[in-house]
Amino acid sequence: MSTNKSIGVIELSSVGIGYQIQDEMLKAASVDLLIARTICSGKYLIVVGGLVSDVQAAIATGLEAADEAIIDHLVLPNVHESVFPALGQSVTLGGNHAGALGVIETFSGTSALAAADAAAKAARVTLFRIHVAMALGGKGLVLMTGSVADVRAGVDAAADAVRERGLLVSEVVIPRPQAELFSDYL
Repeated sequence: MSTNKSIGVIELSSVGIGYQIQDEMLKAASVDLLIARTICSGKYLIVVGGLVSDVQAAIATGLEAADEAIIDHLVLPNVHESVFPALGQSVTLGGNHAGALGVIETFSGTSALAAADAAAKAARVTLFRIHVAMALGGKGLVLMTGSVADVRAGVDAAADAVRERGLLVSEVVIPRPQAELFSDYL
């Protein structure tokens, strides 16, 4: 297994082409398959991790082969380490958690990863959920917590990263959320 320092994502309009592209990407470079699945609206999402050069090679191969089936794509070199557990939905928050809640909603699962990385690099936030396009109509969702100032800074950075891609749906900061908003993550 390679060291995941980079993430690459390709979001495709076709499930069949998605399987083909996934195979070609895995043959092209030494990457770890982090996510490969059908997503809402009959699309296919592929997320790979590994060394920057390997991820770049896999994504380049996928883009070349996918042609018009590409909806969105991204390479995040030197991704923030907190992205991986949040993407794997393995983050649990402490029982006495009382931080602010930040929410970024995007039009693509791919752009949610760009948002999460930007937030984690900009502020001292805890990413606790990155939801990429499944059961969201193809949208992406990033949830973070921390102090109000840090969550505001993280949400602002995340929103800027997604707005630049033209894919921002909403950005929300809740300074003093009810504990029930975190109940699934405690």
